[in-house]
Amino acid sequence: MASNRATLPYALPGPQPVYAHTMTMTAHDPTVSADIATAIAVLQQRLGPRCTTGTALREQHAHTTTFLPAELPDAVAFAESAEEVQEIVRICADHRAPIIPFGTGTSLEGHVNAPLGGISIDLSRMDRVLEVHPEDLDCVVQPGVTRSALNIHLRDTGLFFPVDPGADASLGGMAATRASGTNAVRYGTMRDAVLSLKVVLPSGEMLVTGGRARKSSAGYDLTRLIVGSEGTLGVITELTLRLHGIPEAISAASCSFPDIGAACTTAIETVQCGVPVARMELLDPLSVQAVNAHSNLDLPVAPLLLMEFHGSPASVAEQAETVGALASGNGGAGFDWSADAETRSRLWQARHDAYWALRGLRPGFDIFVTDVCVPVSRLAEVVVAAQTEAESQGLIAPILGHVGDGNFHASLLIDPDRPGDRDRAVAYAGWLSALAIDAGGTCTGEHGIGQGKQAYLEPELGAAAVDTMAAIKQALDPQNIMNPGKIWPG
Repeated sequence: MASNRATLPYALPGPQPVYAHTMTMTAHDPTVSADIATAIAVLQQRLGPRCTTGTALREQHAHTTTFLPAELPDAVAFAESAEEVQEIVRICADHRAPIIPFGTGTSLEGHVNAPLGGISIDLSRMDRVLEVHPEDLDCVVQPGVTRSALNIHLRDTGLFFPVDPGADASLGGMAATRASGTNAVRYGTMRDAVLSLKVVLPSGEMLVTGGRARKSSAGYDLTRLIVGSEGTLGVITELTLRLHGIPEAISAASCSFPDIGAACTTAIETVQCGVPVARMELLDPLSVQAVNAHSNLDLPVAPLLLMEFHGSPASVAEQAETVGALASGNGGAGFDWSADAETRSRLWQARHDAYWALRGLRPGFDIFVTDVCVPVSRLAEVVVAAQTEAESQGLIAPILGHVGDGNFHASLLIDPDRPGDRDRAVAYAGWLSALAIDAGGTCTGEHGIGQGKQAYLEPELGAAAVDTMAAIKQALDPQNIMNPGKIWPG
């Protein structure tokens, strides 16, 4: 592959991430440190039953939907206000107790694990929509509000929040991991959706990163610093979010292709032609087979593009016509589009349920989901290479993704009883990350670094960038209590 970057070896140097079976639960040292134990005692006195050391809740708050080992916190504290978050953080800072922010636990790279033990701060009870400003197309929410709950709240305003990662994640967690999803090709990611934040720093001080203005050149962009920081710099307690008007017309389309390359080429041409497609999702044949079985659909078992168009009735029809012609030119067949809301909803619900559908292909298997993102012009060759490599390694690795912006996922199904399967999956993830980086892309388009992709951060960005991030972390969190063990090894 030609690249304007130095070619990386497809076997990355240095230590590789170690994964374990999904159901493995690794408790912190049973002898809880005296400092952490003191912090827990103070929190229990302050919060009562809202600070618990019960095993079941601790397991729930270390749950990870990939097969990284779940590392339990020593306690879970349920916060109900920004002031309580500040108090919890100050108590933890006084006793050097690690803090792990928790929203809904849907992240995929071990972000909610507690490798050093400590206190999981559950923000799910901070679930109020505080303000909606229809005239300014923005709203103010607490971090525990989920994306679906926000859109239900907005129904009568004619507005909606477009960032849709599939899982019904909390908005605080989505900001922390810089989530995106199916609508990102048109509406952008959480980086674009967040106007400002309120964040409790590791010292317990409240940081306000901005206001409601659509732009500002006042100093450093602290909002973008916190968005994507994965809970390592502070705890988000309030978000001001950009909203959009509900489109006058929406239609969904599907089209099958003779091979993955043809489907990806159609996606590339759609973007290059400037078609303002709202969603464009790729499913390979194995993914289609799984979705059909799980959601009772009868889509052709072939490489498939699912698309959605937003606009006026005339513009939606024009977009569909243009994409249909592009698909036909690449061997696409059965291009079918519909404005029927029930049909559209059924298709997208099936796509959102793909994770569970893929698990159903091999009951009892682990699933290891990894994602990369590349420039759209490189999409076809990288996806084809990823599929070919998985087949050559004997891996079951269905591929699907948000191909309108060059982001795709490989979901490796691993037999926990088959020697070597897990090692092959880890090696494949490393190979795929290096391939994406070499193509000018990234080792993660939307899942984050967390624990799972630490080995790939420096090869992607270089030592100077990683050192700069570490310097910011050291400046804001000198005790390393805020979600330690994430982004950087150790």
